Amino acid sequence: MNAIADPVAALLETAAQAARAAAADLARAPRPVKDLALREAARALRAAAPAVLAANEADVAAAPGLSAAFRDRLALTPARIEAMARGLEEVAELPDPAGRVLSEWTRPNGLVIRRIAQPIGVIGMIFESRPNVAADAAALCLKSGNAVILRGGRESLQSVAAIHAAMAAGLRAAGLPEACVQVAPTADRGFVGAMLRAAGLIDLIIPRGGKGLVTRVMEEARVPVLAHAEGLCHTYVHAAADPAMARAILANAKMRRTGVCGATETLLIDAAVAPSLLPLLVADLAALGCDFRADAAARVLCPGLPAATEADFATEWLDGILSVAVVEGVPAALAHIRRFGSEHTEAIVTEDAAAATEFLNGLDSAVGLWNASTQFCDGGEFGFGAEIGIATGRLHARGPVGLEQLCTYRYHVIGSGQVRP
Repeated sequence: MNAIADPVAALLETAAQAARAAAADLARAPRPVKDLALREAARALRAAAPAVLAANEADVAAAPGLSAAFRDRLALTPARIEAMARGLEEVAELPDPAGRVLSEWTRPNGLVIRRIAQPIGVIGMIFESRPNVAADAAALCLKSGNAVILRGGRESLQSVAAIHAAMAAGLRAAGLPEACVQVAPTADRGFVGAMLRAAGLIDLIIPRGGKGLVTRVMEEARVPVLAHAEGLCHTYVHAAADPAMARAILANAKMRRTGVCGATETLLIDAAVAPSLLPLLVADLAALGCDFRADAAARVLCPGLPAATEADFATEWLDGILSVAVVEGVPAALAHIRRFGSEHTEAIVTEDAAAATEFLNGLDSAVGLWNASTQFCDGGEFGFGAEIGIATGRLHARGPVGLEQLCTYRYHVIGSGQVRP
């Protein structure tokens, strides 16, 4: 480690050691204490709304030339601050995930074995642009008994600091260590590298941001990582889709918020209904400001659409752009998703239950939906209160990561004098 990086690494070590000590206290804290901290943090966040908005305005002003989608992710409004506060209160209402008996059985020799949920320990949360992630991550980590170190992007530093102040107020009110929720003490990019190398100090890294951030984390981390690289989500309009339902779902899935990872990036439409339905879908989305990239079959039906390349079908637009392909049945839709998708979220619109079952069972993706918008891939919408991210890997957790996914487990073995032969 060079001389420039040493001071930054020292800052990380100090923060992580404090987090480990706080995590030990938090793991023993009863539910009423954790819930009080969350409710008091919500109260403090509402009271600090003018200061949070002012900090956010300063962040937005300091980052000119933002795309519309990026600005939407970065910007806070009174409604979004209220949503953060409600999220804290909703997490407080959820059952405590730590200490649950996940399963119990008795062996032939009389040993009783219990699998018990327990916090992971210290979470390192690295995220970009969306300052509300700070509140969501803090709430979920606190309730599940994990300490967290938050490292937001440079573009949201002032917003995150203002949100963190409310979380700290909640911790103080409940008599919990403020080190349960910390913000990186420096904007130096080296702090991220120090987090990624902090094996033994940080137990899990969760990155939430663009492909560049996640790729760096996956390549450099010496700490276990829970992540998704992209949200390249598909909506498949099947031959038996209700046309009105398909139009409503696709408009929401693509254009409700184009910059979220659950936004649909590709429309797959069955050849049997494409002649009658695709022009209507295109007109609906065009009226909402959407642009398109379409395959040859779609352009025959809608001649004015720009041609799509293979790279377009592999692109997470995070913007008002939709890739369009015409497919022949469920197997072809699944083949397209396997080729171009990111195993995040896919939806089918159909009145045919057998087709829906074939589609959902054929997916490798973390989340599959039937007759619903892909933008329901969200911890709050799943009833988790909030989410700390979306996991698309194959181990530990998949889909929205909430309280239960922030716990691991240990075993209690209760005997009556048994010895092993």
